[in-house]
Amino acid sequence: MPPGQTAGLSLPAVRLGSMRLNLEKVIFGFFILLAATLNFGFVIGDIDDPTHHAAPELFAAVVVNVIATLLKFGDRTQLGAVHLATSLVAVLQLCAATLVWFFAAREGAGVVAPEHMAAIVSLAAGALFANVVSVVMLVGETLALRR
Repeated sequence: MPPGQTAGLSLPAVRLGSMRLNLEKVIFGFFILLAATLNFGFVIGDIDDPTHHAAPELFAAVVVNVIATLLKFGDRTQLGAVHLATSLVAVLQLCAATLVWFFAAREGAGVVAPEHMAAIVSLAAGALFANVVSVVMLVGETLALRR
C-alpha cells in the first residue's frame, strides 16, 4: 500500500478545478501535522512551570498521535515502516509523559512539582522530535512524487 493510504479505508479523489486531491493523503498529512503542532503547543513555555503546560493539550496530543499511528498501519514500504516507527516513538513518549503527570499529581495532591513538570515536558519534547522527523519525511516524500 503506498504511503499515506490507510488500511481498509478507501476515499474518493476530489477535483478542485484542474487539481485532483487524494483524500486519504490529505487526511494522513492532516493528522501528522496536527500531531506535531499539538505536541509543539504543549512543549512551548518554561520547562518547569506547570502553568505553561495544559493537561488537556497533552491529552489531545496523545489522542491525535494514536490516530496518526493507526493511519500508518498497512503501509508495507520501507518509508512506511519508518513513519510507523516515528509514530510509535511519539506515542510511547507521550504516554510516559502522561503517566509521570498522573503520578506526580497524585503525589502532590493535584499540584505538579517543577522537577516533575520538567520530566513531563522533556518526554513530550522527545515525542515532538519524532513528530518533526515524520513531518520531514512526509514533505520529502511529497517532493519526490512531484519529480
